[in-house]
Amino acid sequence: RSGRVTHHGRAHPFDMSPVASFPATIRTSALASRRANPIASRASLRATRPVARRSARLATAMAAAVPIMVNDLTGKMGRAVADAVVARGADVCYLVPVAFSGEAKDPVTIGDVAVEIKSIRDGDPGAVLDDLKAKHPGLVVVDYTLPAAVNANADLYVEHAQPFVMGTTGGDRAKLLEDVAASGVPAVIAPQMGKQVVAFQAAMKLMATNFPGAFKGYTLTVTESHQASKVDTSGTAKAIVESFNELGCGFDIKDAVLVRDVPTQIAPIPNGMGVPEEHILGHAFHTYRLTSPDDTVSFEFQHNVCGRSIYAEGTVDACLFLSSKIGEGCASEDCEAEKTLFDMIDVLRDGGMVTN
Repeated sequence: RSGRVTHHGRAHPFDMSPVASFPATIRTSALASRRANPIASRASLRATRPVARRSARLATAMAAAVPIMVNDLTGKMGRAVADAVVARGADVCYLVPVAFSGEAKDPVTIGDVAVEIKSIRDGDPGAVLDDLKAKHPGLVVVDYTLPAAVNANADLYVEHAQPFVMGTTGGDRAKLLEDVAASGVPAVIAPQMGKQVVAFQAAMKLMATNFPGAFKGYTLTVTESHQASKVDTSGTAKAIVESFNELGCGFDIKDAVLVRDVPTQIAPIPNGMGVPEEHILGHAFHTYRLTSPDDTVSFEFQHNVCGRSIYAEGTVDACLFLSSKIGEGCASEDCEAEKTLFDMIDVLRDGGMVTN
């Protein structure tokens, strides 16, 4: 993986390196205390430093290992997350020995955990979830399934008041966010789980907000390479382009160059993308190049990812973050009251993440 920003007057070679309310009893104690003496409560909060609050939350989250269920761990992304859960350590989190898939399959062994693969379409998946919640208090579910299953799966988690991290892209996103937010079920929903990539997106958005039109007149070109199975333009590229357009570029995302043919991907620079051959089936190489009207100045932004570990580690961080939020309510002066729907920016702001 590599990420680089360059600015110079000549071309730079690529460096490829559903919907029941969440039980109110979860928050009753904390809310009752604050309502009984709101003034003292607010004063106490103001006296507590943000770093101390974050440390306390992290200590609470780590007091007991967080049980994580990964659906569908028979897929490449799901498997990467399951591996990351096991690798993080049993004192921090552990893999629940049951997972949903489109159909029942043979058990899958991850580390020393034999995971039973159940069909989410057959039987009563809700009863399975309720049983797992009883056996594994504090359960957090991860969803890396299929775009067509996003809304139905979220409805299942919501109906059974099951906190979850949705890493699957696609589906009706507006409905997904609206339904989950209305339910009050704690969830992290984000199409991009790579922490450092999310930080880059946030930085670009911040620059666009503070310096609108800074690159007016500049020509933007966008090239992205992904595994051949990804036929559409990535959500990450779309988000970055939105920021560049706010900076004055006027780029149509339809003009992004999507490199999906293997020969061009593995060919060395300057004739190809320079993707390591062993990562052809799992990579994300993005280059955004800005050129001044007179061609004397150019800026180049790259984020190149090989494999899936950056997304898997970010997903585990999101699970630990969500675990620390379950039942917390609004326990600090700078949080949003009763906020239960989060994204990866929230995870980033909370800190305490591993570095990839």
